[in-house]
Amino acid sequence: MKPKPKPKPTPEAEAVNGWIPVGDAWRKQVAAFKATKADPPPADAGNLPEFRADCKYSHRLADDPIVFPGLPGASHMHSFVGNKAVDADTRTADLTKFTATTCKPVKDRSAYWVPTLYDNATKKPVETTGFRVYYRSLQNNSAGQMPMPNGLRMISGDAKKKEPTPRGAQGQFYCAFYGPGDIDGVARSTNGNWPICGGDATLHFTLRFPDCWDGKHLDSPNHKDHVAYGSGNACPADHPVKIPSLTFEIQYGVKGSKAGYYLSSDPAGKSASSMHGDAFVMWDVNAMNQRTKNCIVQRRTCNNDGYDPFSY
Repeated sequence: MKPKPKPKPTPEAEAVNGWIPVGDAWRKQVAAFKATKADPPPADAGNLPEFRADCKYSHRLADDPIVFPGLPGASHMHSFVGNKAVDADTRTADLTKFTATTCKPVKDRSAYWVPTLYDNATKKPVETTGFRVYYRSLQNNSAGQMPMPNGLRMISGDAKKKEPTPRGAQGQFYCAFYGPGDIDGVARSTNGNWPICGGDATLHFTLRFPDCWDGKHLDSPNHKDHVAYGSGNACPADHPVKIPSLTFEIQYGVKGSKAGYYLSSDPAGKSASSMHGDAFVMWDVNAMNQRTKNCIVQRRTCNNDGYDPFSY
């Protein structure tokens, strides 16, 4: 007897033309957040308003549940960290149900992914060896700060961008040192688009996401219009809700080479300009609310478990 085919998932129940409304869960989260009391910070807590999750590589698929929901294999290859069950069919309810994660804390059940990096000489994938996700304030005050809503989808960067990334360019991979060093590398790949790192440095990449939200939608047709970047330490009128800004700090355990690399989003161009990141947010609500109050509203530095003496 042949196994029954897996049913094709339907879009999120209330989605209209790519806009997914936030729903009752957010209203309940807001009420709980307002009732949440901040814990007094330790005397030696740092003053960077942020908390974080440290995640490990989980799996690799040519899927994108944000851009190509329900279409397995429709995307370029992505490397996923966080929620272990993510594929093209993943919806908000799935992240609630399937909670196994490669992130610490385990109360972060979100899915994060980036295009897969390949070694240009061997054509083999180079997976992340470190993937830290910061939730932080980009503004100089926390007035009106709200937590991140579960089910929020966001994309940072442009998968279609195809521009060179020579030494000094914005949006390039860089070399991270424990101490002074040239972030552009001691040399470059033959095509000039990739740094070659000296000393103990390895390749890194940073992606920063918006910190303002329209308060109405968990996603939009282009996966960007429902969020915006604040300016002048305030959010724009059409995106008035101040949320934590995600920042991906991604480490690759390679030093670079003359052959260089390429991304699955631009296998021909072999530059870094198409680097981008996706986030599909899902936290234990109480953990998200408490960290937002403790770390961002009080403007204190927290680690994976909450408060952190500023010791790194």
